[in-house]
Amino acid sequence: MKIRFLSALILSAPLLGLAVAPDALAPQLAGRRPNIIFVLTDDQGYGDFSCNGNPILKTPNMDRIHDEGVRFMNFHVSPTCAPTRSALMSGRHEFKNGVTHTIFERERMSLDTITVAQVLKSAGYATGIFGKWHLGDEDAYQPDRRGFDEAFIIGGGGIGQTYPGSCGDAPGNTYFDPVVKHNGTFEKTSGYCTDVFAAQALKWVESVKASKPFFAYIPFNAAHTPLQVRPEDEARYKYNVKDGKVRKFFGMLANIDDNVGRILTKLREWKIETNTLIIVMNDNGGTAGCEIYNAGMRGKKGTAWEGGTRAASFWRWPGAIQPGDCDALTAHMDVFRTFATLAGAKLDATVEKQVEGRDLTPLLRDPNSPWPERLLVTHVGRWPRDGAPQKFGECSIRNRHYSLVRVKDAWQLFDLTDDAGQQIDMAGLNSQMANRLSVAYDKWWAEVTPRLVNEHQQGPAVNPFKEEYWKQFDGPGPNNVPPGTFKPSVD
Repeated sequence: MKIRFLSALILSAPLLGLAVAPDALAPQLAGRRPNIIFVLTDDQGYGDFSCNGNPILKTPNMDRIHDEGVRFMNFHVSPTCAPTRSALMSGRHEFKNGVTHTIFERERMSLDTITVAQVLKSAGYATGIFGKWHLGDEDAYQPDRRGFDEAFIIGGGGIGQTYPGSCGDAPGNTYFDPVVKHNGTFEKTSGYCTDVFAAQALKWVESVKASKPFFAYIPFNAAHTPLQVRPEDEARYKYNVKDGKVRKFFGMLANIDDNVGRILTKLREWKIETNTLIIVMNDNGGTAGCEIYNAGMRGKKGTAWEGGTRAASFWRWPGAIQPGDCDALTAHMDVFRTFATLAGAKLDATVEKQVEGRDLTPLLRDPNSPWPERLLVTHVGRWPRDGAPQKFGECSIRNRHYSLVRVKDAWQLFDLTDDAGQQIDMAGLNSQMANRLSVAYDKWWAEVTPRLVNEHQQGPAVNPFKEEYWKQFDGPGPNNVPPGTFKPSVD
């Protein structure tokens, strides 16, 4: 879709946030057109970073991005994989893209959704994705149809995962030497998946960096299950982690951190470090590592508690932004408008109507900039495949200081200022706030229900990734392997 740009960026004020005019507060950043490298990890929790207090796991390279950039300390994502990716790509709540699950056709991002990649491409950026897409495996939903010039991806929600219908990866795939779909053609790679994705991203960046600014989206599938890890990475924690599952998980994260280090080294080697914004973020609450450290939060992946939605969000751009903590209530849906502002892209009326997230550039310039009150809604979704959408499934709505969480058949209110672990229900003592948030939730549900376009959809009889794979390699069979190998360079 061609994006038409207006002469000024007009910010809307939807239910989930009031507008902040970027050009008035951050003129040094708006339109600077940096290269953007966006690293998104899978199932790493907020507590799975040494810079966030983990007592065992070491993540020195991600810590460096934390230490040298703006870190959003109250940043929130969705409780599971595809929903977060949908909000990042669209700038609005995932339900408004029809994404209410990670499988059963409910992971497909609606085709009328305009992506941030489309906006950046129309603003003159080269755009590439390297890793996990998870927003639809049928051709029309694929990233090469949604604004990405370069697509180097796996299928479904993870390497080797397949579910009935449209969501699934190439047959027999594993984290070692995975088959990827590279610009529409399947290729057999050589190496560990995280190393392969990072190496291909760097190879592509090297090919485009001299001609135009670039957006490299690197959504690693690690450290999602199955916990397939290089033995040497697991061995890093053999002496201080007894639980084998956690040991593998930490080893996978250590490997990601190594690759972040390789990216940082290349940026300096290519002398583009001061014109490159690099971001590290995780996609939902933690999993295996929560038993070690969860930063005092209640809940984990797949819940509407703080432990299911609070994420790390580190933004490093040497010479343009100064290191600092930002405590403002921020979210994944804010990434879209922020990237557009940085790229100098002026959003047309259609995109303005879609994007409900805010512009973070004022906070990148000054983490203490004014930040008006806002509301964020979390809904886990994942109701039964043949059931009606559940308004009061596991859900929550919060502002800066209070979180209203649905527990069984009633709302519970938590004062996050004094009770960050969400242990003391204040609904009876502060009924005015509880009612205010409850009414706002009712309004939100009425807004999203017309957009739940994937409910009761029937997927294809044959998984599209498998069907295309078999078509390329002459029919189904578990031992079909593409000829030749793709050999990454990761030094």
